[in-house]
Amino acid sequence: MKRAPLTAKGAERLRAEVERLKSIERPRIIAAIAEARAHGDLSENAEYHAAREQQSFLEGRIKELEAGLSYAEVIDVARLNPNGKVVFGATVELLDESSDSQVTYQIVGDLEADIKQRLIAVNSPLARALIGKSEGDSFEFQAPNGMKCYEILTVSYKA
Repeated sequence: MKRAPLTAKGAERLRAEVERLKSIERPRIIAAIAEARAHGDLSENAEYHAAREQQSFLEGRIKELEAGLSYAEVIDVARLNPNGKVVFGATVELLDESSDSQVTYQIVGDLEADIKQRLIAVNSPLARALIGKSEGDSFEFQAPNGMKCYEILTVSYKA
């Protein structure tokens, strides 16, 4: 399997999530299943079925995270020196040329991407359009809602 890039900070966050799921969520769900079992007939026990569904989702998430972490190549962003070019791990401040608004993103591994935290996956269309560009460059890319034009204001590499 191909090694997937992951920032050191992202790997730490994902390991903490695995630990939380195993030490807090798993025992909570097991207790909920045991309590629901105590209520008798399992065929019509909604709490039991809901708890089993939660358990299935939880175990799937743990497996996904552990597998992702096992084949991840952890990269310390602070040690990069790509001479101002946008690479994996870079934090970029962009100017949306159509709305004159600014937005900042960090390019991270697919497993750690979270658009709400402005962490975009290295394989996303925006990240692919950014890779290799430098401060001051303008570029266009096809977003889900049409063509977007951005100017790169700053590029930094912080952990």
